[in-house]
Amino acid sequence: MIKVTEVRTASQMRRFAKFPLILYKDCPHYVPSIYADECSLLDPKKNPNLIDCEVHCFLAYKDGKVAGRIATIEQKAYNKLSGRKCLRFSRFDCIDDKEVAEALFAAAEKVGREKGLDTLHGPWGFDDMDREGMLTEGFDRRATYATNYNYEYYPKLVTSLGFQDESEWVEYEFDMPEKVDERIAHVASYISKKLGICERAESMPMKKLIAKYGHDALEMVNLAYAKLDCYVPVHGKIIDQVLRQFATVINPRYFSLLTDKEGEVAAMAVMLPSICKPLQKSGGRMTLPTLLRLVKAISKPRELEMVLIAVHPKYQKMGLNSVMMSRIIANVIEDKIERVESNPELVSNIAVQEQWNAMGRRIIKRRKTFIRPIS
Repeated sequence: MIKVTEVRTASQMRRFAKFPLILYKDCPHYVPSIYADECSLLDPKKNPNLIDCEVHCFLAYKDGKVAGRIATIEQKAYNKLSGRKCLRFSRFDCIDDKEVAEALFAAAEKVGREKGLDTLHGPWGFDDMDREGMLTEGFDRRATYATNYNYEYYPKLVTSLGFQDESEWVEYEFDMPEKVDERIAHVASYISKKLGICERAESMPMKKLIAKYGHDALEMVNLAYAKLDCYVPVHGKIIDQVLRQFATVINPRYFSLLTDKEGEVAAMAVMLPSICKPLQKSGGRMTLPTLLRLVKAISKPRELEMVLIAVHPKYQKMGLNSVMMSRIIANVIEDKIERVESNPELVSNIAVQEQWNAMGRRIIKRRKTFIRPIS
């Protein structure tokens, strides 16, 4: 017997946040989200995304035990921008049972029908700063901090329920160079002088840099990413939250922020030290031992994750990528970083794919979102 219940109480929310920790207990590839953040999904005091979104969370029970979960997100800002009537599904986790998955998606569709929406798609988060996409290749690889991991049966479940492919991403593992390519370094130096570009990560402490340029940098990202699939601009308190989250894990040696002659943000690149192992060990809970492990992982990293690289539209195709990557790669080599992995990059984003042509790399994962009409 399968029963689906909407999450309404604190204890149900804890069950919702805890279910993937149980489902992936013995899986070395799963990396949990921050547990406290997941418990706060429905709390407008702690989740600024609720300004633009309406969220419903559901738990599925089979024979009295939690067997699955799903969240729906009505991203009102996206629907307004796109003119679509979409309902996102997110945080979908489920045992290998088609009836359980079907019951969860039926609950999600009911939300959509009641709101007059006509399309269900996902996994999408609140915005591009949230986890999105379902793993379709690379099940033997550990997730990054910013990405979902799921078992191999997940895409089979959703396609068996009538979902079709929507967006697709790839993730790369990069070869570690022995030295900075002299051509890239030369181009970087030439472009910096010609355009009057200044690297702020070398001249300002990180806290001051984020305080002065943080909001402008993310507004620049909004412009750079505006045409990407289902992109939602971040703004206001959401930017504040993103800056708080990422400021604590940024190591300035693997971060670049460029300004132009007028002092405006022209481009930004972020590689973050991998914090997967501390989170795996703690189940996403921020205990004192976890915080100490995080400090060590951030200050003396062995692995990095390429989080984003964005260039203001007026400077795209002018070589600013080489300016940022030349500096970061030099630090990667000097610090003897053992591994660099990208976060998801849209297959349709040709410009991003081409920027890595000078670096050895291989695709190690693929992920997709799926879509079906709400009947």
